[in-house]
Amino acid sequence: MKLSILVDAIIPLEVLGNEDYSIEIEKIAYHSKDVTPQTLFVCIKGFETDGHDYAIQAVAKGADCLIVEKFIPDADVLQIKVGDTRYALAALGDEFYHHPSKDLNVFGITATNGKTSTSFMVNAILEEAGFTTGLVGTVMVKYGDRVVPSILTTPESLDLHRFLADMRDQGITHVTMEVSSFALELNRVGKVDFNYVALNNISREHIDLHGSFEEYYNAKASLIRTANKNEWAVLNLDDEHSASLVNETEAQVLTYGIKTDSGDLYCKDIDLSTGRGTFTVVIQKPIHLNEKIIEPTEFKIALSVPGYHSVYNAMVAISFALLNDISISTIQRGIQQFKGVERRFQFIHEGDFMIVDDHFANPGNINVSLETLTKMKFKDLQLVYAIRGSRGVTTNRENAETLVKWLPDLGVKRVIATTSEPYVAKKDKVLPEELKVFQEVMQEANVEVDLYPELEEALQVGLERVGPGDVLLMAGSQGMDFGGKIVLNQLVSKRPDLDAEKILAPLKDRVAGIEEL
Repeated sequence: MKLSILVDAIIPLEVLGNEDYSIEIEKIAYHSKDVTPQTLFVCIKGFETDGHDYAIQAVAKGADCLIVEKFIPDADVLQIKVGDTRYALAALGDEFYHHPSKDLNVFGITATNGKTSTSFMVNAILEEAGFTTGLVGTVMVKYGDRVVPSILTTPESLDLHRFLADMRDQGITHVTMEVSSFALELNRVGKVDFNYVALNNISREHIDLHGSFEEYYNAKASLIRTANKNEWAVLNLDDEHSASLVNETEAQVLTYGIKTDSGDLYCKDIDLSTGRGTFTVVIQKPIHLNEKIIEPTEFKIALSVPGYHSVYNAMVAISFALLNDISISTIQRGIQQFKGVERRFQFIHEGDFMIVDDHFANPGNINVSLETLTKMKFKDLQLVYAIRGSRGVTTNRENAETLVKWLPDLGVKRVIATTSEPYVAKKDKVLPEELKVFQEVMQEANVEVDLYPELEEALQVGLERVGPGDVLLMAGSQGMDFGGKIVLNQLVSKRPDLDAEKILAPLKDRVAGIEEL
């Protein structure tokens, strides 16, 4: 593609060097290691590195043009200065790959909790309806026969547009995408043409990284606020932040609730006694589609996945499906066939006792997971908690305070804690101040803590303490990603009377815990 076409997609502020826009560009890159001759190199700023520092290296490898926010001395190529190179990267990627999202039906889901499970649930319904689908999110990017483990919840914009283009070229028609707060703030979803967007919930998360809850909320809310009149926005009336956006978007709005019956949809008769919810969905207001009206009615839903939060996730998936004129019977089958997402309140062992694997990332996630446990029938709960590393004192204090709030209702006075050594990368190591604040909160609540730095030892102790009728909860984010493999192999070693193949079955195709540290 000629440079002149790409430049038309951005807003140059100033130019330095030979203005030869007839250059043929074969590649766009933002990592210098990806540069080859005829590359357009975009200098974006990351949390730890700045692409401007690698511009000379990119030129040495053959870059023919630089997109910069500040000119690079001694870079003997054309330099185009813009106000925001991250926005420019998104616009350039969209142009280079010929606007792929415009040829797809794109569902964007943002939330503090439930993005992954909701996206997989939406995908299950779409597949049941016969569509060819793609998934982009925390666990993986998946379409056709291709599965790519994710590094970021939402890929960098250039990579995202490349994935979308590949999906289009492979005949994919519907794409479900998790949209993180960082993706919105850093323009990773810039120029993506969404058809449907949803904001499930917002609770305190990433406060230390965003600067304040208000900035975090505004990042999330921008997915809804920037939606246009041709899009649909699905909003949760039970969440005050989601509900507040009903009148802050040009999009057509569909509302739902569980605790309130004032939405377009609400659910009633929820039963979580087995952990897996059943409930009735009530469509109480006509839903006006382009050529059809969905009249008020009600229908039953049976989930194959556990958790109170799964009911909320299902309401978003059902809303998206109805807006796509998917039949109620297809919705029911799709949801029932959805078996869950790894590490999202996942039952990885159900025998004389149960093992639940949950990523426990933030207060909202902890609340819904532990509330679900209060509605389940079991004898005792053994909790192995992986402290969240390098996320700041605020996050760890709030996580710990949320945890101790539920422990009396669950009859827990003693927890096993771990810093997940040696299964955490440098970016996820628990800092001394994070461990200290966790211990302080536990001490103030009179909760005994058995601390085991090594993840394997912590899980072994938990497995030793669990008895018939009990639940072993493996709770934690990055470090505990490896916990499922560890604990199930420990169980097989401890209990040779069990069917090893059956016990290890939940590890099949698991993505969490396969990366190299």
